Amino acid sequence: MDRRRRNMEAQMEQRAEQSHIVEELDEQEEEEDDAEEELNFQQEEEGGETERSKHDDIRSSQDMENTFLTQGPRPKWLAPRGGGVAPDSMTITSVNQTYQMVYGSFPRPPPSRAYSGEKPVQHLQFEASVVNEFEYRLHETIEMYHNRIKWLLKGSKKIFGMVKGTKVAVVVDSSDANCGFGRLNTFQQSVMSLIDEQLHSKEMLYFVSFGTEVESLWDTPRYVNYRILDEARNWVNNMCGLGGCNLLAALKKVLKMKEIDTIIIVLGNTPDQSSEVLCDYVEQLNIGDCKPLHTVAYDCSNHLTNLTLRKLAECSGGRYHVYASTCEEQIYTGTDITFLLREIKKAQEVINKIKEMRQGMMGDALVSILNEISLEVQKLPASRFLPRPPNHSGTLNIEIPPFQPKTSDEWLKMNGLRAKKLSLYQILAPNAFAPLEEFIPIIKKVVSSTVHEKAMAQFQWHDGSVKNVHVDPTQLYDYQKKLATIVKLFEKRVDWLSKSSRRIFGTIVEKRIIILVDLSCANTNYLVHIQHSLRMLLEQQMANKEYINIIGFGSEPTAWKTGMQEPSEKNLQSCWRWILGLECSGSRNFMGALRMALENEEDQKYNRIVEGMYLFTSGIPDQMTDVACSYIQEATAGHSVTLHTILFNVDDYDVNGAIPGRYANISKTADCLRTMAHITGGRFHWFRETGIIESDDIKAILSEMDKSVNYSKKCAMLVESVKKKSLDYLQLEAGSCGEMKMLPLRPSSAAKKKQFIPPEHTKLTLARLQITESQVKEKEKLDKDDNCNKTSVWRPVSANKKDLIPTPPINGRPSSAKSKPEKKKRPNSGYKIRPSHEAFYTECRNDVGVMYRQYPDILQKKKSVRKTINHPVIPDREDVKASKEWLKKYSLSKCRLDLNKLVSGPDCAHVKNHVGALGKNVSAKYCSIFPSVNIKGTVKHLQLQAHELIEYEEQVECVLRRYLKRLQWLLSGSRRVFGTVTEKRVVVLVDTSGSMVSHMEELVRELVSLIWDQFQRENIKFNIIRFSGNVEKWRHQIVDPLEENCHDAVRWVSTFVASGNTCTLEALYEAFNDRNIDGVYLLTDGKPDSSTSLVLKEIARLNTTRGVKIHTISFNCQDESANIFLRQLSAMSRGRFHRCNAERDGQLFAHKLLSEGFDDPEQPEIPIFEGDDLQALGREIALARNYLQQSRSFRAMYAEAPKPHEKDLTHSKLKKQTESNKKRYVRIGRPSSAVVVRT
Repeated sequence: MDRRRRNMEAQMEQRAEQSHIVEELDEQEEEEDDAEEELNFQQEEEGGETERSKHDDIRSSQDMENTFLTQGPRPKWLAPRGGGVAPDSMTITSVNQTYQMVYGSFPRPPPSRAYSGEKPVQHLQFEASVVNEFEYRLHETIEMYHNRIKWLLKGSKKIFGMVKGTKVAVVVDSSDANCGFGRLNTFQQSVMSLIDEQLHSKEMLYFVSFGTEVESLWDTPRYVNYRILDEARNWVNNMCGLGGCNLLAALKKVLKMKEIDTIIIVLGNTPDQSSEVLCDYVEQLNIGDCKPLHTVAYDCSNHLTNLTLRKLAECSGGRYHVYASTCEEQIYTGTDITFLLREIKKAQEVINKIKEMRQGMMGDALVSILNEISLEVQKLPASRFLPRPPNHSGTLNIEIPPFQPKTSDEWLKMNGLRAKKLSLYQILAPNAFAPLEEFIPIIKKVVSSTVHEKAMAQFQWHDGSVKNVHVDPTQLYDYQKKLATIVKLFEKRVDWLSKSSRRIFGTIVEKRIIILVDLSCANTNYLVHIQHSLRMLLEQQMANKEYINIIGFGSEPTAWKTGMQEPSEKNLQSCWRWILGLECSGSRNFMGALRMALENEEDQKYNRIVEGMYLFTSGIPDQMTDVACSYIQEATAGHSVTLHTILFNVDDYDVNGAIPGRYANISKTADCLRTMAHITGGRFHWFRETGIIESDDIKAILSEMDKSVNYSKKCAMLVESVKKKSLDYLQLEAGSCGEMKMLPLRPSSAAKKKQFIPPEHTKLTLARLQITESQVKEKEKLDKDDNCNKTSVWRPVSANKKDLIPTPPINGRPSSAKSKPEKKKRPNSGYKIRPSHEAFYTECRNDVGVMYRQYPDILQKKKSVRKTINHPVIPDREDVKASKEWLKKYSLSKCRLDLNKLVSGPDCAHVKNHVGALGKNVSAKYCSIFPSVNIKGTVKHLQLQAHELIEYEEQVECVLRRYLKRLQWLLSGSRRVFGTVTEKRVVVLVDTSGSMVSHMEELVRELVSLIWDQFQRENIKFNIIRFSGNVEKWRHQIVDPLEENCHDAVRWVSTFVASGNTCTLEALYEAFNDRNIDGVYLLTDGKPDSSTSLVLKEIARLNTTRGVKIHTISFNCQDESANIFLRQLSAMSRGRFHRCNAERDGQLFAHKLLSEGFDDPEQPEIPIFEGDDLQALGREIALARNYLQQSRSFRAMYAEAPKPHEKDLTHSKLKKQTESNKKRYVRIGRPSSAVVVRT
């Protein structure tokens, strides 16, 4: 410190001596001025101008010398020079100038007679070339400083600054605060980048970490080699929290190392000691051996830490650097960048002084710059003298487009032939039939279907097959009229695309765009055309975009703004003024402009991701086509960025013209630009002054128009084919009445079909007829026996007689011939009365025998509905589905384990039927044997045996165990809070309002689990939006779950701070701005700030056509009205409501059942779930336990029911037993009517 103080005092003394010398020189100058004034006045009277000019030149040179003396040593470009050439005697300035051999650059005119007070007004003259050269060097210096700043903000230098020295000690803060959750991984990666980028080239290294205690990697510094670097990397990877932040102990250990010449201190927490203690210790220890401390504040928001590190750097002669991930402005407060910014400010002040000089004044002195006008004219490019259209430099007349334009491909999806269902194949499909080929057994050949000659024609389908089409001329005529209407619509679209700025640029469809403008020297003569085209574009297509920017490129790219800006009227006018100042120079450095557009740090910082880039050029880029295309593919991979190319055709370059870096004729240029556009899904547009040469938008419309014409021709061909067939028929009819010889007319009897004589019955046929008649008679006899109330109808022996004897009167009413005969009931198709038999010839001539194959099932007239026990198999791997969808495949009903259906067959109903012979209702004979149960209000006999019930219980227990495992899965990981994410493209809305402050750590932990557990594992594209008083998006749109994206999302989530209100509606608006999402997951702990009815109304309006599912998550919310709102919001969009407040009870419930079994039907009691997924699964678990209890009660009945062989039970005992069983009916389901079936 004493040495520094002495140095500063010596510098101050030196500056005082210099100022004293300057004051003495000023006094001498004043005396010389007075003497010169008198001398000059006398010379003017005598006409002697030469001597005075000489004195003025000498004084001017002294003035300049004194001026630069006060500013320091003179630059080389201002050093005295000789050997100059005298000015021409014909110039105006040569009359009053004497050329100086030494200081020829600064001639001085005679002083003015005008006095300001006691001193005359100074009049300084400078050569324009000298001033311009000096100004140019200043701009070069400023650019060099800016490049230096950019270099310092890359890689590890941005985080730790530039590391100087060859023997470096790295002191790392490993306190619990710096190595806490969400910081350790990022901090380890940063230190690893420091080792790989800067420390690997050092001579010696030494690593120390400190918390409450100090730990070092090695005992002494080590020389750098591959093994040492690997040990350092492993040490960084194994770094963990060590308690507090004892910086003083670490300094004591490091400063004693004699081999070290530079110490880097990386601190992310407030040290345990005060800044005064640390600075005093460093100052005392550095006396005689100064080791500079390079201090780094790593992502620390505490200003005390930054202040302590700054003081340590200053007292040790080192440098201070600060890094903050959330506020990059703090990086510019570091020592290195601060010095550069000061120099830039000084240089800018000198440039401002030069601007004042150009205005004619610098302070109180008059300034003249000689030859300025002529030099400026020489600087003007040739484009300044080109003719301009009227009002070329005037303000823009901005028009706001009434709608968002679309590409022709997107427009045709809504207005094309297929969208309007006007494709010819769609019209003909209902009446088109594929020809069939089938084998005909009778002729033993494969026969093809034939075409109806009059109404059908063969038509080639779009897949190459041939179909038989029924031609309806009226339908095809209406179809052609519709085609004519839609072709007119296509012509309007083409006309619209060929007008205004769309003729030049096509349609600008994206909302965030960057225009890349070719400003190479080849376009010098076309600069006015380029400017006018951009003016039309700004006026007509830019007002309704979100963000825009324009980058002009020649050899070097230059942008209107450093980042994309909103296209307000003020910004558009500013952009137009910038365009007016553009000049053409250099070649076509397309890659530089593309990198500036895609690798813009400011746009990435504010999540302004470009969606479309429009390249406006007249030639091929400087880079090779393969190189440019490869970079475009790599830079746009994973991003929805499209490159559209616009080629404006100019004359080919001649020998005398400007030759660019790469030359290609217009055809090869068009091929290159077309390829560059199509690899990103963009469009190519090619035009010249006479009109459009090629456009992908117009090409798509013309292709659709050609398709319409082709369809119309095919319609005409089909109608013509049918007409030709009908004309041939008419000509045949007309020709029969003419000169043609007529064929002999057919007799009228020939028109009638000839009636064939029926064949005689064979013995076999007669036998079959007899058997059939006997079966019919048996059936009629059975029907008569069943109907005891009807009288039998007498028939005579002769069946040929039609008259019947009238039947006796029924119910007092005589039968009449006019009365309609009663229709016989059709026999029930559920069983067959007829036996299956086969007739055959016997050995006795023509005698016939009959062999029965199957006898009629008389005892069981209906098919048995008895069901078997199913053995379902549910896979162990969990499906990522909602519980409702999962149960559609694996519920008890789908697994056929519904006990209601198994025991509710109609054949086991306990009913009484009326017996006509006895005249009373009688029960079945064995009703007292089977146990009786009540199934939905109907008493039925339980036909499932005891062993079948045991088998049923085993299967239900297996399914119940699988349900419990899924319940545990739903309550584990991130599904506990967020539920199951079922969609593949989702947005998560996270409430970070002030009410979340007590749960913020838990929320961050669960969000991190959600990113890795579901998004990354299940390959779900995602985005995260934070909302409180405002809305902040992580990314502009959903991104792929790549590892780097997940790490970035975790870092962003870790910065959440609870504050502000709850703007739920604004967050939903932001989510719906992304057109690619399928689901929204809204996590909140209360109601929104706005009205809940307004939110529901707005979301219903937004989601009417999109159908995006909104899943709501109640996070530690005890407000029942808020939960009702969340249920309504999810139900309205067919989403799910999730609230997990019984996760511990659910896990305990599932564990207890799985470990202890299902013997107790009531314990443990299932917890109350409020989420939709958990509720659905909980209901199915409760139903399975209920079925188990009922099945066990059914088995208990078999022990009490009597057996048929137990003869000692009397009729009275059986009756009492039946009544006791009826009292023990089990009711399953709600009562309903049952079908009465005889048993």
